[in-house]
Parts: sequence; structure tokens; C-alpha cells
Amino acid sequence: MTYCVGVRLDEGMIFASDSRTNAGVDNFAKFCKMTVFERKGERVIVLLSSGNLAGTQAIISVLTQRGEDPEGRASLWNARTMFDTVNLVSDAMRDIERRDAPFLEASRMSFNASFIVGGQIRGEGQRLFRIYAEGNFIEAGVDTPYIQTGETKYGKPLIDRVITGSTRLADAVKCILVSFDSTMRSNLSVGMPIDLICYERDSLEVRMRRRFAEGDSYFTSLHQSWSEGTRRVFRELPELVW
Repeated sequence: MTYCVGVRLDEGMIFASDSRTNAGVDNFAKFCKMTVFERKGERVIVLLSSGNLAGTQAIISVLTQRGEDPEGRASLWNARTMFDTVNLVSDAMRDIERRDAPFLEASRMSFNASFIVGGQIRGEGQRLFRIYAEGNFIEAGVDTPYIQTGETKYGKPLIDRVITGSTRLADAVKCILVSFDSTMRSNLSVGMPIDLICYERDSLEVRMRRRFAEGDSYFTSLHQSWSEGTRRVFRELPELVW
């Protein structure tokens, strides 16, 4: 299981992902699910991956290799728009599925990989997409400025209550981190470290990136303040009159 979130705001974008890839009784594993393709002043593209780790790693490797092609074929480095970028990711997903699916099916397994893709290319506004395992995709809009994958249900209510397109980046960051705290409290298959990027609109570079490991002082403080505040608000709720 995993939990990934992408948010598109008037001020910029937020990307966050957990790092847990396995949560057996005696086998906890972690791996970074965030990949950044950045050329300062030209483009910032962020991929958050969920699903089968072998599949998502293969897709990222294909995208990286195609970007290093000396013949300059279509890649994430020369895509003209974010829409073109998402199509390139979808093509890579389908290529890996065609290669691996028959062998997975022989073991009664299915290909399972999906991505949140967002960022900004010079000359275009910032955009945010979710690509499903089949390779088709949707784009975040005005009414729903965020996209989640993985274990979404525990963090979604908070995001729905707090985040709109006009929410300040600083406030949205706190909301997203609390949504991770709520998710991890309810589901052990989501776990730290948490990788976070806060992208400022039109900057065309990543200036704020942070990894929150177990015991991080800020995250611990946020967790304690949220828990205490929730209990305090609960006590202040009006009592039911029978």
C-alpha cells in the first residue's frame, strides 16, 4: 500500500508521498516513490508512483533512458506541454505492461502501476494529472485541485475541508502532513519517511524539498498539536439535549 498526494494551488503545487513498500508482521520495507525531472528555468516535472514496485521502477528507468537518447527522440526533457509529458509516461507504462503482463499472469498476478504527474513547463501554466494502471488519465481542475493515490480514505476528509485553489501554500503543506499523520495512525501499510515538495508557481525550479524521517521534530510537534487540538474541539462541541 502507499499514500501519495498532489495539490495544485494558485500559489504553486505540493507533492507528497510515503515510503513504505511492505508491511508484513516482521518485514517492513521502504523506498522513495517520488521522482523529479528538473531543468532550472525550463521545466519541473514530478512523478509520484504507486503499485507494484518492480513495475514502477521499470517505468521510471525507461523514462530516464529515453531522456538520455542521443538522437533526441520524444522524452520528458523535450515534451512541449504537460499533456505531452503525461502521454509519454502512459506510453512507458504500456510498454512495460506489454513486456511483463504475460509473465505476471502466469503467476496469477496482474500489472499494477499508477502515477500522479504534475509540474510546469516554461510557456505553460502548472498542471496536475493522475494516470491509471491502464494508461488513461485525468487532470485536476478548479473544483477538485488535488489528486490522491493509494490509501486515500483516511486523509481525504481533512483535505476536503481545508484545501481550495486559493489556499496558501504554507497552510496546504500543514494540511497534507496532517493527512499523512491521520493515515499512518489508521493504517500500518503507510509509513515514514515522507517525501515533500512545495513548488512555487512560475519559479521553474524546486526550492523547497524535505524528507520527514521517524522522529522528525517538526512532524512530531504537528502530530501532538493536531491530536491535542482535536480533543479540545471535541470537548467544546455542544451536548445533545434529550
